[in-house]
Amino acid sequence: MLRKRKPREENRGSPDYMTTWGDMMSLLLCFFILLYSFSSVDAQKFRAIMSAFQGMSGILDNGQSLVPEGDMLDSSSPFSDLVTDESYGQLQSLETLAVKVAELLESEGFAEEVELTLEDRGLVMRFKDVVLFDIGSDALKEEPKELLKKLSVILEKVPLPIRIEGHTDNVPINNVRFPSNWELSVGRAVKVVRFLIEEGALDSDRLSALGYGEYRPLETNDTLAGRARNRRVDIVVLNPSLAESEPGAAWLDELNKTYIVNTARGDELGG
Repeated sequence: MLRKRKPREENRGSPDYMTTWGDMMSLLLCFFILLYSFSSVDAQKFRAIMSAFQGMSGILDNGQSLVPEGDMLDSSSPFSDLVTDESYGQLQSLETLAVKVAELLESEGFAEEVELTLEDRGLVMRFKDVVLFDIGSDALKEEPKELLKKLSVILEKVPLPIRIEGHTDNVPINNVRFPSNWELSVGRAVKVVRFLIEEGALDSDRLSALGYGEYRPLETNDTLAGRARNRRVDIVVLNPSLAESEPGAAWLDELNKTYIVNTARGDELGG
């Protein structure tokens, strides 16, 4: 007698392609969540942090490291609690220096008033419009002085020359104190230099002051917004390749003796 076979139970699970499709949808969801999170990040700080990741090897383009041998921060400094010894140990390039400066600007409430850019000449800290000085004046304001003091402590640990550059708009000025915009731009740069030496932590042989007047504009002077952007003071930490072309000074000899060219080989700069 023949027995009837039981009907085969059909597989009621999802088709195979659904597994792949579900994985793809999950990845797309994660991707768009990341895009949304990036859109809410402070653009200036994000660029600085990304630059830090690019420079984590600690070697600059010409092979020169900015980390001195020995202690990075004098415990007697009044600002020794600004950052930890470990974080100072990461000041190995202009990119990571930019991150430290960005963190300081954020903590002091000047993130919107100071623009950080990495250019061929070095790290540029651009103090916009009336952050440091009132229009037509070279009297340094009180509000940014604490910021400049703390900034000088960070810059003290980087063995590179620092240039202070004054800029104006093209509105003529002609009085007893400032016959032209040249004198006004130079006067502002010198005031910042004097403060960084007398009230800050920087040695005078690392600093220089330049006045460009109205002749290095960032934008047109035909609008109020353009003139406001052109009125600025730039603090520039020079790129090591440019630092070596600066007139000889005591800090340059120290740089040649104590700073590493190639951390893998441990070679030192020649005299």
